[in-house]
Amino acid sequence: MDRPCLERALLVMDVQRGIVERYAGGGRILDRLGEAIGAARAMGMPVIFVRVAFRPGHPEVSARNRTFAALASRAGASFGEADEDTRIHPALDLRAEDPVVVKRRVSAFAGSDLDVLVRSLGVTHLVLAGIATSGVVLSTLREGADRDYGLTVLSDACLDADDEGHRVLTEKVFPRQAEVLTVAAWMARSGGAGSGRAGPPGRHAHRGADASSTAAPRTPWTKPVSVS
Repeated sequence: MDRPCLERALLVMDVQRGIVERYAGGGRILDRLGEAIGAARAMGMPVIFVRVAFRPGHPEVSARNRTFAALASRAGASFGEADEDTRIHPALDLRAEDPVVVKRRVSAFAGSDLDVLVRSLGVTHLVLAGIATSGVVLSTLREGADRDYGLTVLSDACLDADDEGHRVLTEKVFPRQAEVLTVAAWMARSGGAGSGRAGPPGRHAHRGADASSTAAPRTPWTKPVSVS
């Protein structure tokens, strides 16, 4: 094992009912995430869920923020804290003891208490997974690196509407600041329960959880630079 598990945390980011349903490959990523969550629990690693949501009326949304202002102005749009669409997807093993962080922007750090939480837990290394690769994963990786966290990205536990964008990020961009592994390779390397044979660690980048499927039409939630 490369580092004590208590110094690491798995971040499951923006895997919310309303976001998963917007992606053609959303179902398959849930299987990979389930494996990662199970392995993290077996290793005694904290599992932290991150969701994006707003107060009624979206007072946190600035008119100067193109992504979120467009969301707030859409007829019938809410994405409020109490809305069912903003809940963590029910297919995931969310437990009462798992911290759930609410963020107000793309990065998991932006407008949230994530940094206070992980530092209080003694965490120095973040394992990133979620939707979308070009949104919350990219933004959190960049900010986490600037905050001097060690970083791992689970490539096949991330998903993007743009397969090529996912490939470029996981193969060319992310490795500059993070280790990029498949869930299976990470489990084997970390000694997680149920880990099987895997290729050598390194740039195990994949083209999303469902590379063979047709990407969902791009909406404000599935653009390469998205709220998630």
